[in-house]
Amino acid sequence: MTLPIRILTAVPICDGHDSAINTINLEFIRHGIEVIYLGYHRSVGDIVRAAIQEDVRAIGISSYNGGHIEFFAEVVDLLRKRGASDIKVFGGGGGTITHDDAATMRRKGVDQIFFAGTSLAEMTDYVRKNYGMPRKTQSRTKSWDIELAWKLTEIEDGLAKGKRLTFNAQRSTSKKTIGNRQSAIGNAKVIGFTGPGGAGKTTLIDELVLRFLKQNPRRRIAILSHDPSVVGEGALLGDRATMINSQNDRVFMRSMATRGQAGGLSPATHDCLALLAQSNFDYVIIETVGTGQEALPFQKNGIVDLTVLVMNPDYGSRLQLQKIVMLDLADIVVVNKSDLQRARTAHSEIEQRLEQNRRDQRLIDTVAKRHRDSGVDRLFELICRDERSRRGKARNKS
Repeated sequence: MTLPIRILTAVPICDGHDSAINTINLEFIRHGIEVIYLGYHRSVGDIVRAAIQEDVRAIGISSYNGGHIEFFAEVVDLLRKRGASDIKVFGGGGGTITHDDAATMRRKGVDQIFFAGTSLAEMTDYVRKNYGMPRKTQSRTKSWDIELAWKLTEIEDGLAKGKRLTFNAQRSTSKKTIGNRQSAIGNAKVIGFTGPGGAGKTTLIDELVLRFLKQNPRRRIAILSHDPSVVGEGALLGDRATMINSQNDRVFMRSMATRGQAGGLSPATHDCLALLAQSNFDYVIIETVGTGQEALPFQKNGIVDLTVLVMNPDYGSRLQLQKIVMLDLADIVVVNKSDLQRARTAHSEIEQRLEQNRRDQRLIDTVAKRHRDSGVDRLFELICRDERSRRGKARNKS
Protein backbone atom coordinates (compact mmCIF):
# COMPACT_ATOMS: atom_id res chain seq x y z
CA MET A 1 0.00 0.00 0.00
CA THR A 2 1.02 3.62 -0.46
CA LEU A 3 2.31 4.93 2.85
CA PRO A 4 0.01 7.63 4.28
CA ILE A 5 1.42 11.08 4.92
CA ARG A 6 1.33 11.89 8.64
CA ILE A 7 0.89 15.49 9.71
CA LEU A 8 -0.02 17.18 12.98
CA THR A 9 -2.51 20.04 13.18
CA ALA A 10 -3.10 22.37 16.10
CA VAL A 11 -4.44 25.75 17.20
CA PRO A 12 -2.13 28.04 19.23
CA ILE A 13 -2.41 28.91 22.88
CA CYS A 14 -5.15 31.41 23.78
CA ASP A 15 -6.99 30.61 20.54
CA GLY A 16 -10.22 28.62 20.69
CA HIS A 17 -11.24 28.85 17.03
CA ASP A 18 -11.38 25.26 15.79
CA SER A 19 -14.08 25.37 13.10
CA ALA A 20 -11.66 25.99 10.23
CA ILE A 21 -9.09 23.41 11.30
CA ASN A 22 -11.78 20.75 11.76
CA THR A 23 -12.98 21.32 8.19
CA ILE A 24 -9.44 21.14 6.85
CA ASN A 25 -8.68 17.99 8.88
CA LEU A 26 -11.67 16.25 7.33
CA GLU A 27 -10.54 17.15 3.82
CA PHE A 28 -7.04 15.88 4.51
CA ILE A 29 -8.20 12.48 5.76
CA ARG A 30 -10.54 12.13 2.78
CA HIS A 31 -7.42 12.26 0.62
CA GLY A 32 -5.52 9.56 2.48
CA ILE A 33 -3.61 11.74 4.95
CA GLU A 34 -3.28 10.69 8.60
CA VAL A 35 -3.92 13.74 10.76
CA ILE A 36 -2.89 13.86 14.41
CA TYR A 37 -5.08 16.62 15.80
CA LEU A 38 -3.73 18.22 18.95
CA GLY A 39 -6.68 20.52 19.54
CA TYR A 40 -6.80 24.21 20.40
CA HIS A 41 -5.10 26.35 23.06
CA ARG A 42 -1.80 24.51 22.59
CA SER A 43 1.62 25.81 23.50
CA VAL A 44 4.74 25.68 21.35
CA GLY A 45 6.21 23.00 23.61
CA ASP A 46 3.08 20.83 23.36
CA ILE A 47 3.07 21.06 19.57
CA VAL A 48 6.75 20.26 19.09
CA ARG A 49 6.76 17.41 21.61
CA ALA A 50 3.75 15.83 19.91
CA ALA A 51 5.19 16.28 16.41
CA ILE A 52 8.43 14.54 17.40
CA GLN A 53 6.74 11.63 19.15
CA GLU A 54 4.31 11.16 16.28
CA ASP A 55 7.15 11.43 13.73
CA VAL A 56 5.08 13.61 11.41
CA ARG A 57 6.27 15.16 8.17
CA ALA A 58 4.79 18.58 8.90
CA ILE A 59 2.83 20.71 11.38
CA GLY A 60 -0.21 22.68 10.24
CA ILE A 61 -1.19 25.58 12.52
CA SER A 62 -4.49 27.47 12.33
CA SER A 63 -4.17 30.90 13.97
CA TYR A 64 -7.02 33.38 14.25
CA ASN A 65 -6.18 35.65 17.18
CA GLY A 66 -2.89 37.36 16.35
CA GLY A 67 0.66 36.75 17.51
CA HIS A 68 1.18 34.43 14.57
CA ILE A 69 4.59 35.74 13.50
CA GLU A 70 6.11 35.03 16.90
CA PHE A 71 4.24 31.78 17.50
CA PHE A 72 5.09 30.14 14.17
CA ALA A 73 8.72 31.26 14.50
CA GLU A 74 8.99 29.75 17.97
CA VAL A 75 7.69 26.42 16.68
CA VAL A 76 10.31 26.43 13.91
CA ASP A 77 13.07 27.40 16.35
CA LEU A 78 12.15 24.74 18.91
CA LEU A 79 12.03 22.05 16.23
CA ARG A 80 15.53 23.08 15.21
CA LYS A 81 16.77 23.03 18.83
CA ARG A 82 15.29 19.57 19.39
CA GLY A 83 17.04 18.21 16.30
CA ALA A 84 13.81 17.90 14.29
CA SER A 85 14.27 20.60 11.66
CA ASP A 86 13.08 18.20 8.94
CA ILE A 87 9.54 18.55 10.36
CA LYS A 88 8.13 21.44 8.35
CA VAL A 89 5.62 24.09 9.38
CA PHE A 90 2.73 25.53 7.39
CA GLY A 91 -0.58 27.14 8.30
CA GLY A 92 -3.12 29.87 7.85
CA GLY A 93 -5.41 32.25 9.64
CA GLY A 94 -8.19 33.53 7.43
CA GLY A 95 -8.01 37.31 7.42
CA THR A 96 -5.71 37.66 10.43
CA ILE A 97 -2.43 36.93 8.59
CA THR A 98 -1.51 39.55 5.99
CA HIS A 99 0.69 38.99 2.95
CA ASP A 100 3.44 41.04 4.61
CA ASP A 101 3.15 38.85 7.71
CA ALA A 102 3.40 35.74 5.56
CA ALA A 103 6.56 37.01 3.87
CA THR A 104 8.12 37.61 7.29
CA MET A 105 7.06 34.16 8.47
CA ARG A 106 8.59 32.50 5.42
CA ARG A 107 11.90 34.23 6.14
CA LYS A 108 11.71 32.74 9.63
CA GLY A 109 11.37 29.21 8.24
CA VAL A 110 7.62 28.69 7.71
CA ASP A 111 6.95 26.75 4.50
CA GLN A 112 3.59 28.12 3.43
CA ILE A 113 0.72 30.33 4.59
CA PHE A 114 -2.75 29.82 3.15
CA PHE A 115 -5.00 32.86 2.95
CA ALA A 116 -8.76 33.26 3.10
CA GLY A 117 -10.31 31.96 -0.10
CA THR A 118 -7.74 29.23 -0.67
CA SER A 119 -9.55 26.08 -1.74
CA LEU A 120 -9.36 22.89 0.28
CA ALA A 121 -8.12 21.11 -2.85
CA GLU A 122 -5.17 23.50 -3.10
CA MET A 123 -4.21 22.87 0.53
CA THR A 124 -4.47 19.11 0.10
CA ASP A 125 -2.44 19.16 -3.10
CA TYR A 126 0.26 21.22 -1.40
CA VAL A 127 0.58 18.77 1.50
CA ARG A 128 0.69 15.72 -0.76
CA LYS A 129 3.22 17.28 -3.12
CA ASN A 130 5.56 18.74 -0.50
CA TYR A 131 5.35 16.21 2.33
CA GLY A 132 4.76 12.96 0.48
CA MET A 133 8.39 12.24 -0.40
CA PRO A 134 10.64 10.14 1.87
CA ARG A 135 12.42 12.28 4.42
CA LYS A 136 16.15 12.77 4.67
CA THR A 137 16.87 11.10 7.97
CA GLN A 138 20.40 12.45 8.27
CA SER A 139 19.03 15.96 8.87
CA ARG A 140 18.09 15.13 12.46
CA THR A 141 20.20 14.69 15.56
CA LYS A 142 18.94 11.46 17.07
CA SER A 143 17.83 12.17 20.61
CA TRP A 144 16.28 9.28 22.54
CA ASP A 145 12.66 10.22 21.80
CA ILE A 146 13.38 10.91 18.13
CA GLU A 147 15.12 7.56 17.76
CA LEU A 148 12.20 5.76 19.37
CA ALA A 149 9.70 7.62 17.16
CA TRP A 150 11.68 6.65 14.07
CA LYS A 151 11.73 2.98 15.03
CA LEU A 152 7.97 2.97 15.52
CA THR A 153 7.57 4.46 12.05
CA GLU A 154 9.95 1.87 10.58
CA ILE A 155 7.85 -0.92 12.07
CA GLU A 156 4.57 0.56 10.87
CA ASP A 157 5.78 1.43 7.37
CA GLY A 158 7.66 -1.84 7.02
CA LEU A 159 4.51 -3.85 7.61
CA ALA A 160 2.64 -1.67 5.12
CA LYS A 161 5.29 -2.65 2.56
CA GLY A 162 5.09 -6.31 3.50
CA LYS A 163 8.31 -6.30 5.50
CA ARG A 164 8.34 -7.06 9.20
CA LEU A 165 11.03 -5.17 11.07
CA THR A 166 12.03 -6.14 14.59
CA PHE A 167 14.63 -4.96 17.08
CA ASN A 168 15.16 -8.17 19.01
CA ALA A 169 18.94 -7.93 19.17
CA GLN A 170 18.87 -4.46 20.63
CA ARG A 171 16.04 -5.26 23.02
CA SER A 172 17.85 -8.27 24.45
CA THR A 173 21.13 -6.54 25.21
CA SER A 174 20.70 -2.82 25.77
CA LYS A 175 19.95 -0.62 28.72
CA LYS A 176 19.14 3.06 28.60
CA THR A 177 19.43 5.79 31.19
CA ILE A 178 16.79 8.45 31.75
CA GLY A 179 17.83 11.06 34.27
CA ASN A 180 19.46 9.13 37.12
CA ARG A 181 17.53 5.91 36.52
CA GLN A 182 18.76 2.93 34.55
CA SER A 183 15.88 0.82 33.27
CA ALA A 184 16.11 -2.94 32.75
CA ILE A 185 14.80 -4.02 29.38
CA GLY A 186 11.43 -5.77 29.41
CA ASN A 187 10.25 -4.46 32.77
CA ALA A 188 7.17 -2.54 31.64
CA LYS A 189 3.66 -3.54 32.62
CA VAL A 190 1.26 -3.44 29.67
CA ILE A 191 -2.38 -2.44 30.24
CA GLY A 192 -4.99 -2.67 27.51
CA PHE A 193 -8.06 -0.42 27.48
CA THR A 194 -10.97 -1.23 25.20
CA GLY A 195 -14.65 -0.44 24.99
CA PRO A 196 -17.23 1.29 22.80
CA GLY A 197 -16.68 4.73 21.36
CA GLY A 198 -17.76 7.52 23.70
CA ALA A 199 -17.30 5.51 26.89
CA GLY A 200 -14.52 7.84 28.04
CA LYS A 201 -11.45 5.64 27.59
CA THR A 202 -9.12 8.52 26.74
CA THR A 203 -10.21 10.67 29.68
CA LEU A 204 -9.91 7.72 32.06
CA ILE A 205 -6.41 6.91 30.80
CA ASP A 206 -5.37 10.53 31.20
CA GLU A 207 -6.54 10.59 34.82
CA LEU A 208 -4.63 7.38 35.54
CA VAL A 209 -1.51 8.85 33.93
CA LEU A 210 -1.75 11.80 36.33
CA ARG A 211 -1.78 9.39 39.28
CA PHE A 212 1.15 7.36 37.92
CA LEU A 213 3.22 10.52 37.48
CA LYS A 214 2.42 11.86 40.94
CA GLN A 215 3.12 8.53 42.62
CA ASN A 216 6.72 8.36 41.40
CA PRO A 217 8.72 11.37 40.07
CA ARG A 218 10.87 9.09 37.89
CA ARG A 219 8.08 7.03 36.38
CA ARG A 220 7.79 6.97 32.59
CA ILE A 221 4.71 5.94 30.64
CA ALA A 222 4.09 5.11 26.99
CA ILE A 223 0.67 5.23 25.31
CA LEU A 224 -0.35 3.60 22.04
CA SER A 225 -3.66 5.14 21.05
CA HIS A 226 -5.70 3.84 18.11
CA ASP A 227 -8.28 5.45 15.84
CA PRO A 228 -9.93 4.02 12.72
CA SER A 229 -8.74 4.62 9.19
CA VAL A 230 -11.56 5.98 7.07
CA VAL A 231 -12.36 6.86 3.46
CA GLY A 232 -9.22 6.95 1.29
CA GLU A 233 -7.11 5.27 3.99
CA GLY A 234 -6.62 8.51 5.90
CA ALA A 235 -7.38 8.84 9.60
CA LEU A 236 -8.22 11.45 12.19
CA LEU A 237 -6.08 10.58 15.20
CA GLY A 238 -7.62 12.81 17.82
CA ASP A 239 -6.93 11.32 21.24
CA ARG A 240 -4.18 13.83 22.00
CA ALA A 241 -6.77 16.63 21.85
CA THR A 242 -8.36 15.39 25.08
CA MET A 243 -5.15 14.38 26.82
CA ILE A 244 -4.11 16.95 29.42
CA ASN A 245 -1.77 15.19 31.83
CA SER A 246 -0.24 13.11 29.06
CA GLN A 247 1.54 16.18 27.68
CA ASN A 248 4.09 15.62 30.45
CA ASP A 249 7.70 15.09 29.35
CA ARG A 250 7.69 11.69 31.09
CA VAL A 251 4.93 10.45 28.81
CA PHE A 252 5.58 9.18 25.29
CA MET A 253 2.38 8.95 23.27
CA ARG A 254 1.97 7.57 19.78
CA SER A 255 -1.24 7.67 17.71
CA MET A 256 -1.86 4.79 15.33
CA ALA A 257 -4.40 4.25 12.56
CA THR A 258 -5.92 0.83 11.98
CA ARG A 259 -4.98 0.98 8.25
CA GLY A 260 -7.66 -1.48 7.21
CA GLN A 261 -7.41 -3.98 10.05
CA ALA A 262 -10.57 -4.83 11.98
CA GLY A 263 -10.73 -5.43 15.72
CA GLY A 264 -9.56 -2.13 17.16
CA LEU A 265 -5.79 -2.35 16.63
CA SER A 266 -3.28 -1.68 13.86
CA PRO A 267 -1.37 -4.38 11.94
CA ALA A 268 1.77 -2.95 13.56
CA THR A 269 0.47 -2.78 17.14
CA HIS A 270 2.07 -5.99 18.37
CA ASP A 271 5.56 -5.12 17.13
CA CYS A 272 5.34 -1.48 18.23
CA LEU A 273 4.18 -2.62 21.64
CA ALA A 274 7.07 -5.06 21.88
CA LEU A 275 9.49 -2.21 21.20
CA LEU A 276 7.89 0.07 23.80
CA ALA A 277 7.61 -2.67 26.41
CA GLN A 278 11.34 -3.31 26.09
CA SER A 279 12.25 0.37 26.33
CA ASN A 280 12.45 2.83 29.20
CA PHE A 281 8.89 2.69 30.46
CA ASP A 282 7.34 1.48 33.66
CA TYR A 283 3.89 1.21 32.06
CA VAL A 284 2.71 0.89 28.47
CA ILE A 285 -0.97 1.64 27.91
CA ILE A 286 -2.83 0.57 24.77
CA GLU A 287 -6.13 2.19 23.88
CA THR A 288 -8.14 0.51 21.13
CA VAL A 289 -10.57 1.98 18.66
CA GLY A 290 -14.11 2.10 20.05
CA THR A 291 -15.04 -1.56 19.64
CA GLY A 292 -18.31 -3.38 19.04
CA GLN A 293 -19.74 -6.60 20.41
CA GLU A 294 -17.43 -8.98 18.58
CA ALA A 295 -14.03 -7.34 19.03
CA LEU A 296 -11.39 -9.24 21.03
CA PRO A 297 -8.37 -6.96 20.51
CA PHE A 298 -6.18 -8.46 23.24
CA GLN A 299 -7.02 -12.13 22.87
CA LYS A 300 -4.21 -13.03 20.50
CA ASN A 301 -0.49 -13.18 21.31
CA GLY A 302 -0.91 -12.31 24.99
CA ILE A 303 0.16 -8.75 24.36
CA VAL A 304 -1.15 -7.24 27.60
CA ASP A 305 -0.76 -8.02 31.30
CA LEU A 306 -4.10 -6.52 32.28
CA THR A 307 -7.27 -5.83 30.27
CA VAL A 308 -9.69 -3.04 31.20
CA LEU A 309 -13.10 -2.84 29.52
CA VAL A 310 -14.63 0.64 29.77
CA MET A 311 -18.40 0.94 29.36
CA ASN A 312 -20.98 3.67 29.86
CA PRO A 313 -24.36 3.08 31.50
CA ASP A 314 -26.34 3.50 28.28
CA TYR A 315 -25.52 0.19 26.60
CA GLY A 316 -29.19 -0.80 26.14
CA SER A 317 -30.98 -3.80 27.59
CA ARG A 318 -29.66 -6.78 29.54
CA LEU A 319 -29.74 -8.75 26.33
CA GLN A 320 -26.99 -6.50 24.97
CA LEU A 321 -24.73 -7.54 27.84
CA GLN A 322 -24.96 -11.16 26.79
CA LYS A 323 -23.58 -10.22 23.39
CA ILE A 324 -20.50 -8.32 24.60
CA VAL A 325 -17.78 -10.96 24.50
CA MET A 326 -15.17 -8.73 26.15
CA LEU A 327 -17.17 -9.08 29.38
CA ASP A 328 -16.01 -12.69 29.44
CA LEU A 329 -12.34 -11.79 29.07
CA ALA A 330 -11.71 -8.45 30.80
CA ASP A 331 -9.82 -8.43 34.09
CA ILE A 332 -11.45 -5.17 35.16
CA VAL A 333 -14.75 -3.72 33.95
CA VAL A 334 -15.28 0.00 34.46
CA VAL A 335 -18.68 1.66 34.34
CA ASN A 336 -17.62 5.18 33.47
CA LYS A 337 -19.93 8.21 33.56
CA SER A 338 -21.45 6.68 36.68
CA ASP A 339 -23.00 10.03 37.56
CA LEU A 340 -25.63 9.39 34.88
CA GLN A 341 -29.14 8.38 35.89
CA ARG A 342 -28.95 4.76 34.77
CA ALA A 343 -25.56 4.03 36.37
CA ARG A 344 -26.82 2.16 39.41
CA THR A 345 -28.96 -0.17 37.30
CA ALA A 346 -26.06 -0.68 34.89
CA HIS A 347 -23.74 -1.64 37.74
CA SER A 348 -26.21 -4.23 39.03
CA GLU A 349 -26.80 -5.76 35.59
CA ILE A 350 -23.11 -5.93 34.69
CA GLU A 351 -22.30 -7.39 38.11
CA GLN A 352 -24.79 -10.21 37.52
CA ARG A 353 -23.32 -10.78 34.06
CA LEU A 354 -19.80 -11.08 35.48
CA GLU A 355 -20.90 -13.50 38.19
CA GLN A 356 -21.91 -15.92 35.45
CA ASN A 357 -18.28 -16.07 34.29
CA ARG A 358 -17.06 -17.41 37.65
CA ARG A 359 -13.76 -15.59 37.25
CA ASP A 360 -11.92 -13.16 39.45
CA GLN A 361 -13.12 -10.02 37.65
CA ARG A 362 -13.49 -6.60 39.24
CA LEU A 363 -16.21 -4.01 38.60
CA ILE A 364 -15.56 -0.33 39.33
CA ASP A 365 -17.66 2.81 38.87
CA THR A 366 -15.86 5.98 37.75
CA VAL A 367 -16.53 9.55 36.65
CA ALA A 368 -13.31 10.15 34.72
CA LYS A 369 -14.22 13.73 33.75
CA ARG A 370 -14.16 14.65 37.45
CA HIS A 371 -10.72 15.30 38.90
CA ARG A 372 -9.84 13.39 42.06
CA ASP A 373 -12.69 10.96 41.43
CA SER A 374 -12.77 8.24 44.10
CA GLY A 375 -13.66 5.58 41.52
CA VAL A 376 -10.58 6.38 39.43
CA ASP A 377 -8.56 6.27 42.66
CA ARG A 378 -9.86 2.73 43.31
CA LEU A 379 -9.03 1.67 39.75
CA PHE A 380 -5.52 3.07 40.11
CA GLU A 381 -4.99 1.23 43.38
CA LEU A 382 -6.24 -1.99 41.83
CA ILE A 383 -3.79 -1.66 38.94
CA CYS A 384 -0.93 -0.94 41.33
CA ARG A 385 -1.94 -3.88 43.55
CA ASP A 386 -1.93 -6.16 40.53
CA GLU A 387 1.53 -4.88 39.62
CA ARG A 388 2.87 -5.56 43.11
CA SER A 389 1.42 -9.07 42.97
CA ARG A 390 2.94 -9.70 39.54
CA ARG A 391 6.40 -8.58 40.63
CA GLY A 392 6.16 -10.63 43.80
CA LYS A 393 5.41 -13.74 41.76
CA ALA A 394 8.31 -12.97 39.44
CA ARG A 395 10.72 -12.67 42.39
CA ASN A 396 9.53 -15.97 43.83
CA LYS A 397 10.10 -17.74 40.51
CA SER A 398 13.62 -16.34 40.26
